Amino acid sequence: MPPMLREMREVVRDEPVVRPRILAALHDGPLTVPEIAEAIGEPPREVVVWVMGMRRYGWLAEIKGATDDGFFRYEPTGRVS
Repeated sequence: MPPMLREMREVVRDEPVVRPRILAALHDGPLTVPEIAEAIGEPPREVVVWVMGMRRYGWLAEIKGATDDGFFRYEPTGRVS
């Protein structure tokens, strides 16, 4: 994986800002990290950090079973702030 272009703390700090965009991208159904990255126009290496944080704090849930490409799909849990 290429090195992060931005420092990790900068990427993590942006999660509350991109959270609504990620949730909006998932409105029509579960997506993988690369699909989310494409939908919101952000680098996959940053999207994976945001998705993992959102998963950890209950915003997203992983759907069991990987796609044929080996990626997991994520869906919103319905959590509201």
